Amino acid sequence: MIEVPVKKGVFRTLFRREVKGIIVAGALLAAGLLSGSAGMSNDAVPAIPSVSNPSMYFNRVASFPVCSQTGSSCESSTETAAEITAASTDGMTLIYTNSPAKQIGFIDITNPASPMAKGSLAMTGEPTSVAVLDKYALTAVNTSADFVNTSGILAIVDIDRQTVSREIALPGQPDSVAVSKDGKYAAIVIENERDEDLGTGAPPQLPAGCLVIVDTVGTPDTWTTRQVDLTGVATLYPTDPEPEYVDINDDNIAVVTLQENNHIVLVDLASGKVTGQFSAGTVNLTNIDTIDERPNLITLSTSKNDIKREPDGVTWLSTTRFATANEGDLDGGSRGFTIFSIDGAVVYDAGNTLEHAVARIGHYPDRRSDAKGNEPENVEFSRFEGTDYLFVASERSSIVAVYDMSKPDVPAMKQMLPAGMGPEGILAIPKRNLLIASSEEDSREDGFRSVVNIYQYQKAAPTYPTLVSADRPDGTPIPWGAMSGLAAGATDAIVYGVHDAFYRGSRIYTIDRTKTPPVITSEIVITDPNGKIPALAPTLPDADDPNTFDDTDLPAMTNADGTVNFDVEGISVASTGGFWLASEGSGTVGDKKYPVKTGNLIVKVDSAGVIEEIIMLPAALNALQQRFGLEGIAESDGKLIVALQRPWAGETNPRIGVYDLAAKTWKFMNYPLDLPVSPNGGWVGLSEITALGSNRFLVVERDNQGGPDARIKRIYQIDLTGKADGDTLSKVLVRDLIDDLKAPGAHIIEKVEGLAVLPGGDAMIITDNDGLDDNSGETQFINLGEIQ
Repeated sequence: MIEVPVKKGVFRTLFRREVKGIIVAGALLAAGLLSGSAGMSNDAVPAIPSVSNPSMYFNRVASFPVCSQTGSSCESSTETAAEITAASTDGMTLIYTNSPAKQIGFIDITNPASPMAKGSLAMTGEPTSVAVLDKYALTAVNTSADFVNTSGILAIVDIDRQTVSREIALPGQPDSVAVSKDGKYAAIVIENERDEDLGTGAPPQLPAGCLVIVDTVGTPDTWTTRQVDLTGVATLYPTDPEPEYVDINDDNIAVVTLQENNHIVLVDLASGKVTGQFSAGTVNLTNIDTIDERPNLITLSTSKNDIKREPDGVTWLSTTRFATANEGDLDGGSRGFTIFSIDGAVVYDAGNTLEHAVARIGHYPDRRSDAKGNEPENVEFSRFEGTDYLFVASERSSIVAVYDMSKPDVPAMKQMLPAGMGPEGILAIPKRNLLIASSEEDSREDGFRSVVNIYQYQKAAPTYPTLVSADRPDGTPIPWGAMSGLAAGATDAIVYGVHDAFYRGSRIYTIDRTKTPPVITSEIVITDPNGKIPALAPTLPDADDPNTFDDTDLPAMTNADGTVNFDVEGISVASTGGFWLASEGSGTVGDKKYPVKTGNLIVKVDSAGVIEEIIMLPAALNALQQRFGLEGIAESDGKLIVALQRPWAGETNPRIGVYDLAAKTWKFMNYPLDLPVSPNGGWVGLSEITALGSNRFLVVERDNQGGPDARIKRIYQIDLTGKADGDTLSKVLVRDLIDDLKAPGAHIIEKVEGLAVLPGGDAMIITDNDGLDDNSGETQFINLGEIQ
């Protein structure tokens, strides 16, 4: 047992509490999102027991783009970031670190639903972390010349004046900063991170890291520092400790994670002595995905043994327990989080539950399967209105998981909150019922910006996720993502969805809308037992032409397990049973960078997913193929109506095609696209078509811009009555979707890819999360109501 210093006259002990009843977390319980764990309250002993509050949830109320700090319209492409965020003592101002700009920024959250830019302050280097003590923001700043010549400062910033009151020299490159609740101490991790490109990238790489204690009693000009040597503590790389994160409990014991060393250290801040240390240990994981296939495929069926936890963020749950986010780094990453007691015993480990939870809501980062999966980055713990909560941020899945900790041995996953790309910092402000998540990834070119998301604890149903999945027969969730098309079922209860070419093994999802949120209850896998794909070969262009779709491309469309790979962008229920699918072609004729690999196909499958028929576009049209092909399909009155996304070679407008099923003939009309109006340029195209009857159709027209740059997300109606081959159509605006996409308090999602009109008249849309490739993974499945 490790001896832990305690305040004189105060006895602290670990105790168990039981709360009668069952924690109910609304729709997430029904969808199978809840899981058990264990933990403790952070209140001083004797504690008031935490009691679950099933009527209260966290919902996003605003998303502040960091780029708006330099211009309200966010028209600058300069990279920004919000890595770690702190709040002023009154909770009205957020302070975040913006390392690319070498600044800290300020946000006015007096009205949390309408955060306002409040200015920024230049630092003398790269700010890495920030914490607040009274009226000051204690900002760790990395001023290192390189990985060997390391240095840093602690900038003491007057929050109201936005000026630096003092700079304190630090003995190396700082990372995490924490302040004790009594205001006596600040603890600063000096990481002195390694050069990942040096040799194998592994430690030891000196200089070693350490912990700096700042004695903060008095005014900043009187503060002094002490250094805690951490060498020789860890078993792994003992000469090169690389501390990553620090948190301080009520007894002024600092817990420090040494990520690369897979170690945890306890330091008494009063004496500056290491009072406890132990390995973070390893885990065995089953039913996870450890293979990065291309094209992608989520298969929760493999295992990994003895995986190092390599913890990153850490938070105290009480004076005797703490939780770590096990991001992993060198060869670790348990894809979850762990609760430890101060003697090093594991109280709870999440195992594979967080991996399954992100797969269930469409946030599984499949291109990280061979690495560290969802990569939990940080943790936060706080009490909101009598209920204890643990918050876990997943860097690669871009979510914040909320765990109800009211039963210390059976904490339950309450909900999953959408974050921006790469959430790094989590901050609870319980006195204002607010939770903050700052996400550091930013790329205007790729359509996402660094954001600070604000969530409010409120008596309301959870607004996210908007779509979840049930379990497969093996007990793992049906994985999904990259939703690219919708079709209404025979009743309002059922909608069908499809994914695009991001994933191999094309399939159709059955969505039950009677559940809240809607649930993917089954998956229909597309197969070709009758050889319909090979039968295309005689009809294809000469195989010697590398810039056209030919028989040499057919093997890429089929898999050894009998499944097929289409780029399904549209789906329609067939009047004769089964479904019509629109598969977008790949590549542009004559383009060496993007040569044609597949053609645009219409595929008929039966209700079991077996291919019955494949229809190709006319050869003359295929000769004009561009990368942006079939995006939607609808069956109506004996005809198939398809939409090409953008104009093809030499044409001004994209085409709406009509295929007569009886006559087997084509005709095409021209669709007049809106012109791009985004300040970031880009293009405008079609992404869906759905039938209304009587030759009337709805189409989705969108630009390829997201966030502050988004301008065109619209539903138009077209009427094909009396239209001949070559005619140009007219269109009527039915719905501008910008406000609908803003309603969830979100960064506007670029890709509205699916639209279905239910038998009762309501219209449903769904967004494509690109399989989390340069995407936060957020999917919005929205009922627009009647729009006619």
